[in-house]
Amino acid sequence: MPFSDLPEHLLMPALRQFQAWPIQKEGKQFIALRDPFMLAKETLVLPPNVFAAVQLIDGETAVEDISKKTNAKPEQFVDLLQKLDSVGLLWGPTAKKLEAEATARFIEAGSFPIRASGALGETEHACKENLTKWFSEIEDPEFEQQVRGIVAPHLDYDRGWPNYASAYYAWNEAEKPDRVVILGTNHFGNGDGVVLSTIGFTTPLGVCEVDEQVVQALVDEFGNAITADFIDHAAEHSIELHVPWLQYCFGNIPVVAALIPSPLHEMIEDDSERTTTQEFVETLSAILSDVGGTTLFVASADLSHVGQQFGEPRAVDEQRKFDVERHDREMMSKFIENDPDEFVSAMKWNNNATQWCSIGNMSAILKLAQPTDIELIDYRQACDPKGIALVSSCAMALL
Repeated sequence: MPFSDLPEHLLMPALRQFQAWPIQKEGKQFIALRDPFMLAKETLVLPPNVFAAVQLIDGETAVEDISKKTNAKPEQFVDLLQKLDSVGLLWGPTAKKLEAEATARFIEAGSFPIRASGALGETEHACKENLTKWFSEIEDPEFEQQVRGIVAPHLDYDRGWPNYASAYYAWNEAEKPDRVVILGTNHFGNGDGVVLSTIGFTTPLGVCEVDEQVVQALVDEFGNAITADFIDHAAEHSIELHVPWLQYCFGNIPVVAALIPSPLHEMIEDDSERTTTQEFVETLSAILSDVGGTTLFVASADLSHVGQQFGEPRAVDEQRKFDVERHDREMMSKFIENDPDEFVSAMKWNNNATQWCSIGNMSAILKLAQPTDIELIDYRQACDPKGIALVSSCAMALL
């Protein structure tokens, strides 16, 4: 097929976000490639040289020029483009159609399926056993007043469980609130505003529904501006990983779940097509005041991301660990001062030097929970043996 016969969106193709990892097949090295939203269930398996060609698809270079750079035969490159397009990995009408179909399926189901939380175990009993064990290995922080909110990680459970358990300990066997607001981080989505979920979350402990009254009030206020990027929740783990802990502590508890953008990046267009964090915080605060009852808050927050996996040139050594902890503790102290604007300003001043990924929801929880005091319960670093990646996290209580 001549390039001129391609549909418009393939003439200057643009890649959507993707996940890639190396695999071996029949003794040869390949790269597996898939859409994190799983709009299509198919995973592409490409030779390394073809994957290198895929990485040249930047939305700014004409398809003919990319083909020439790779020395690929035109018909072969067209086949590659069409395959990428068919599984939703290129921006354009195919991806939009697949997104609409996936969104309809989620809404019809009424909740997102089990994804990251499935790591707890295949059965409710196995999950509860794990959570009970982890709680038993954590010391009681002995808070004398009610914990209004927590900061806890969204690391995988194997690495993050000590901080999950430390943060949730105060709510284990606590009086059940009317709802919990979970503020997540948008890792894979493209929404640059707040993204609200209008459906619940399924975990091995069952379905956790949304607080329909609060969620509907937010939708009534913002309309499509707060749900336009609803599909972003389909690939996101930062909210779902907290749901089993809430189910364990409180049973069937309604939630308000929203992904909060980074305050270090301006919105692409401030045209009311998306909801800003400030708008969300002010409106949600007013809604919660109107509906009454007890609301607890969760900021799902990992801290530093350093090492070669995150674009740094060298492996993480002991000095790097020390420097990261010193920086983390300095920034955590800014958070504990309970001034969200100063916290964000400090992060802007140092240009988020160690790639904290949850500055948005951490600053938002301060405004929503309005704590009188904040206490650091625990701080940990998770680093692989080869020093390829270090991710730090903490457990904090907002009193």
